[in-house]
This record gives sequence, C-alpha cells and structure tokens, in this order.
Amino acid sequence: MKILVDCDAMPRPLKDVLCKVGEREKVETVFVAAHAPRLPESASIRCVAAGTAFNGADDWIVEHLEPGDLVITADIPLADRAIDKGAEVLNTRGEFFTPANIKNALAMRDLMDELRVSGEITGGPAPFSDRLRVNFINALNRFLQRRA
Repeated sequence: MKILVDCDAMPRPLKDVLCKVGEREKVETVFVAAHAPRLPESASIRCVAAGTAFNGADDWIVEHLEPGDLVITADIPLADRAIDKGAEVLNTRGEFFTPANIKNALAMRDLMDELRVSGEITGGPAPFSDRLRVNFINALNRFLQRRA
C-alpha cells in the first residue's frame, strides 16, 4: 500500500502531517503536482512533477495507483476515478469518499458549480482550520490502524 497525494491544492499543514506519517509508518508517500513540491525527500517520501497539462497530476495518480492504495485529494472527479480503480480516498476535511457516497458528492459539486456560474453563490470554501486538520489526522490514523 502507498499513499498518493494530490498536492496541487493541499493545505501546507496536511503536507507536513503526511510527511511525518510516511516516515513514521514507513509507507511510500508520493506527492504529485504540476510542479514537484518542495518537501523533504527520504526513503518514504517522493515528489513527482506531473506536468502542466490539464488534469496532469490526476492522470498520473490514476495511472500509478493500485487497489488498496490511499489517495488524498479534495478533487471529487479524481476521487471518483480512484475509487473505480479500487483505491481508498480521503479528502482534506478528514472524510472518506466511498462507492456509496461519491456519486452524490459529484452531483453536489456540479450543482454548486452551476450556482457559482449563475451568480447565485459567490465565494469559495471556508478557510482551512485547525479543526479540519485534527479531523484529517484522526481519519488518517484510523485508516492506518485498520490496515495494520
């Protein structure tokens, strides 16, 4: 099992957490972005530049994942593709996407996009908080304990 991180929009506090977890658990942790993120490389941590093509990082992750891998992303279409290939998917808010909830998440994403385009909703998501960081860490630790 490896952890594949969609790093393009990953909050910095979560990058730090994932580096520590990769080292502590000795699990291959791959950070993928358009341009290789500047993170400490080690035997467990790897950074990949997937290029600037549209969805380049997403395509790289889907191409290199294996069933049972953990994908960390806030990108719902990527989550859907990863689930289809047998991966487990954790978002940056500490919630798992599953075959049971991913289609609903895609529908909500599309609805919110339509509302933003029409001007019904303005603004984006709330800022990343310490509470979200704690939720993420707890969910990640539960996942790793289950896999042990």
